[in-house]
Amino acid sequence: MSVSRSATLNIGTPEGVVFTLPLAGPVTRSVAYTIDMLIMSIVLQLIMPLFGVTRLLSADLSMGLMILIQFAFVEGSRMVLEILWRGQTIGKRMLGLRVVDERGLKLKPSQLVVRNLLRFVDVLPLFYAVGGMVSLLNSRAQRLGDLAAGTVVVRNIKSAPPDVAGILEGKYNSFKSYPHLEARLRQSITPEEAQIALQALVRREDIEQEARVKIYEELAARFRSKVKFPDEAVFSLSDEQYVRNVVETLFRKRTKA
Repeated sequence: MSVSRSATLNIGTPEGVVFTLPLAGPVTRSVAYTIDMLIMSIVLQLIMPLFGVTRLLSADLSMGLMILIQFAFVEGSRMVLEILWRGQTIGKRMLGLRVVDERGLKLKPSQLVVRNLLRFVDVLPLFYAVGGMVSLLNSRAQRLGDLAAGTVVVRNIKSAPPDVAGILEGKYNSFKSYPHLEARLRQSITPEEAQIALQALVRREDIEQEARVKIYEELAARFRSKVKFPDEAVFSLSDEQYVRNVVETLFRKRTKA
């Protein structure tokens, strides 16, 4: 895996295939952070009266508890949203940003916990001075929390709908007979996995045959582990055709009933 100076994250597979994701810069991330803070500030104003009982304590203890409650709410909300929304908060969703593993692996909840807990270091001494400086000097625009967690923030790629019909070359998709299993498959596959599978088919002729066989084998094994289709749906399917079925299922235009 390597990172270029053109604000992109290049993730290379052992087979020599490289997938590129555009990195989010400090300015865009700051805007997303501001949106999150504005929304959380409004929510805090609504719930803080519930903790009015702390005023019965000493002034210093009451202030300390209020600060702790605010920190737990703000950082806890970020963690929960990023875990549920696969690396996104409200601000990141609005700006098309996402937290991902810097090596292209599946993002773990523990990584999201670490990057958010270390935010209190990044904000020191004032207005994200430490985190901002580290981000500006880092080729991946990572703050300290990202460096510790092994994460980066990327921009979602907005692309035209793929020519699935052309990719499938008119081959029949045996998964269509099991719409309930197709629905489960769509829910279990991440956007990153979907793009990797799609690119593996689009760039088929650019990959050496030995590497191509290995890529399809690994992708098919990964998708088979997510949802099990009946034997009659997968009988005699090659790994490549299995991946084609998955891609067609994911990107097919679905009409309303």
